[in-house]
Amino acid sequence: MKKGQIVEGLVTRVEFPNKGIVAVEDEERCIVVKNAIPGQRVRAAVNKVRKGKAEGRLLEVVEPAPMEIPSPCPHFGACGGCTYQNLPYEQQLQMKSEQVKSLMDEAVVGNYIWEGILPSPVETAYRNKMEFSFGDEYKDGPMALGMHKRGSFYDIVSVPECRIVDEDYRKIRKCTLDYAKESGLPYYHRMKHTGFFRHLLVRKAVRTGEILIDLITTTEFNGFEAEGWVRELLALELSGVIAGILWTKNDSVADVVKDEGTEVLYGQNHFYEELLGLKFKITLFSFFQTNSLGAEKLYEKAREYIGDTKDRVIFDLYSGTGTIAQILAPVAKKVTGVEIVEEAVKAARENAELNGLSNCSFWAGDVLKVIDELGEAPDLIVLDPPRDGVHPKALEKITNFGVKRIVYIACKPTSLARDLEMLQGRGYRVERVGGIDLFPGTYHVECVVLMSRVEK
Repeated sequence: MKKGQIVEGLVTRVEFPNKGIVAVEDEERCIVVKNAIPGQRVRAAVNKVRKGKAEGRLLEVVEPAPMEIPSPCPHFGACGGCTYQNLPYEQQLQMKSEQVKSLMDEAVVGNYIWEGILPSPVETAYRNKMEFSFGDEYKDGPMALGMHKRGSFYDIVSVPECRIVDEDYRKIRKCTLDYAKESGLPYYHRMKHTGFFRHLLVRKAVRTGEILIDLITTTEFNGFEAEGWVRELLALELSGVIAGILWTKNDSVADVVKDEGTEVLYGQNHFYEELLGLKFKITLFSFFQTNSLGAEKLYEKAREYIGDTKDRVIFDLYSGTGTIAQILAPVAKKVTGVEIVEEAVKAARENAELNGLSNCSFWAGDVLKVIDELGEAPDLIVLDPPRDGVHPKALEKITNFGVKRIVYIACKPTSLARDLEMLQGRGYRVERVGGIDLFPGTYHVECVVLMSRVEK
């Protein structure tokens, strides 16, 4: 097999996160191809061969898989936001379950209980946050506002019928795109680093229906009439209620939403969501699980794993806006949260006060540094780190506490598998592992692990 060769074969399985293993005809080795599903016959171009492994780019699905169905979304395939909308939901869950269990079987020492993947309470319109990008669908084409094209860093696919958000998001997206076109101002060009319109960020609470809308632009032009945009948004017929309209300036070269100054054009800079009987104040950039109803399932599972918390001191590390800490606080002696994003810590403190919880405290800072300053030893620890997992030195300090139980919540199973190796090496045993599907139609999945201290 050589670089540049066109090959054809059967997708035998898909490994996490999105690695289709293709058995190539007349070849001893397989090739890894993204965006394929088991049972498809595909044609691919080999783009990398090294150390006996080959990787390729999907060119064509020659024959669909027996289980394959038409996608409910007309943008599927072109848009890079979803991967598995051409699979029945039961098959999506089964595939994710097999993928995660395979990772855990390899990572876990000894026996453990695998509890499978819990489904999302809703399969469509489940997101409470969406970030749309400005650009064009092809070189020098008309302005678009949507998602990155699959396999492309620059091209944008307009997604007027996106199925993972509700109709309010679709109306807000169209209104903003139309107004941006009428303004005559250009979108931000990622290669040239020039232009004005960059992103549109929309957040909506499932339970309260409150909506935050934020337009992210550069400061290159002064001719944008934001008041007209606000008027058109407020005239929309929405099922929810607009709580705030904001305008964020971002001149950073990096293609990310970065706050370099935000102006409130209407209403307020936050909204409220409700989970498991508690109320949470959420700002534009604070972390909050993007599937609110699925998050309830996740936190119920975490609470089940944590078990008895009466008269216990709990550390909630990487605590975000303090959701887990506050869910545990009513049945614990004390909960201490640590989070590096100061805005999230501020929101966590306000949320604790909002919910009448006096036994919660939150620290702003890196877990690696702050953990030495907390001044007490916990009885239980909950870890909910970002996608890259926990820093090895932080893991060492965490295990030095010697708590009887650790519950690890992971949004990236491969990072979890890596961290489990160190945790087990430092005296912990994996008892239970379960998954919750917070992202139907995609390859992402959330995991929860219960670990207990091995008594010497």
